[in-house]
Amino acid sequence: MAVHVVKAGENLWGIAELYGVSMQTLINVNGLTTTSLVPGLALYIPDNLLPIRTYRIKKGDQLRLLSKTFNTELSYILSLNPNINPNQLSIGQIIHIPSPNKLEITTLGFIFPSSITTITPILQSLAGQLTYLAIVAYSFTEKGLAFNQMDDTAIIELCHQLKISPLLMIRNFLNDQFSADLAGDVLGNPTYRQNLVTSIVNLTRNKGFSGVSIDIEFIPPARRNDFITFLSSLKNALGNLLLHVNVHAKIADLPTNRIVGAYDYARIGKIADFMAVMTIDYGYPGGPPDPISPIGWVEQVIKYAISQMHPAKLQIGMSLYGYDKTVSNNQTRALSVQASQNQAITTGTTIQFDNTAYSPWYRYWRNTAEHIVWFEDIRSYIAKYRLMDLYQIAGTTYWQVSLPAPQNWEFVKRNIKVIKR
Repeated sequence: MAVHVVKAGENLWGIAELYGVSMQTLINVNGLTTTSLVPGLALYIPDNLLPIRTYRIKKGDQLRLLSKTFNTELSYILSLNPNINPNQLSIGQIIHIPSPNKLEITTLGFIFPSSITTITPILQSLAGQLTYLAIVAYSFTEKGLAFNQMDDTAIIELCHQLKISPLLMIRNFLNDQFSADLAGDVLGNPTYRQNLVTSIVNLTRNKGFSGVSIDIEFIPPARRNDFITFLSSLKNALGNLLLHVNVHAKIADLPTNRIVGAYDYARIGKIADFMAVMTIDYGYPGGPPDPISPIGWVEQVIKYAISQMHPAKLQIGMSLYGYDKTVSNNQTRALSVQASQNQAITTGTTIQFDNTAYSPWYRYWRNTAEHIVWFEDIRSYIAKYRLMDLYQIAGTTYWQVSLPAPQNWEFVKRNIKVIKR
């Protein structure tokens, strides 16, 4: 695995020659639409080297024994970690291990239904990289009756053909936005809450889903216990079907907070098969220009979450998008990570990299308006996969898979074993 950060004066032909790959390979893997480059652009260079695992030293560990555990050579470990003393390992020390034993994770992609002719090539290309596909097409009425907002029959059938497990994703969506009142009124009424359980289970079974992905946001904090009651009833009714629960990210319990107060990580973690924390939108639409998913914050969220639940049930969210913000008023335009990097190229803008957030960004002007764009690239993606390995969590979710992110998918294909259900 190699990542090449373009320097001033470099061109695509020279980089291809340097690494012994074709220009077309670099174009395809990195989603380039031109051979032009800009300084700061991170290029993922495919190679045949061993995947790199991330490991935290524990009491009793020896490099010789670790080399056997990871099916690799001691010399490889020493070469990749030149500053460690094999005879004086420190508990908590983090090392990197070249190994044919790939990181194994469970992945979930979100998708909005659209034309099956549009969705088919997307899912065909990602079939090996997805465990689950959550179809974002369901909401519920004020009496708790779940309903389908868009036809998804063909997508469900395609998922089964491609051996991707489809999930019914339901949200408290009303008038094109999340409704705290809808969530609170239904969860707080025992009859409506049971209606929601029954109607979700009926739709899940009748339409051939493998389970449910819950995305009920801005739940009033007073409904915290009611949400747990709902999830418990839903899991019991689903039986052997999967229950996946999405929650906003937090680094401490804030029971009265209007965004995260209703999420009791410990109790959700006991009930659900997987809980996915939304480690995205740290820099949110309408807010000041900030990284979407700064690595330090993501790690803090993971640490708090696994203090409340088993790491084998935890997923973190990863964004396949960037935010282009007008600095004067924080007006926000979302675009794919591929479009984010290529916009820098077409505007001739140098890409910066924030080493604290471990995220790329750039500044450009449109007419007289200053814009700042934060997005993700191969460097920030690799850092998050290493956190998954380090903390041994279940895996990740992707919002959302119709947005092109070729660097990410090529990395997953080469370096990660995606678990299938």
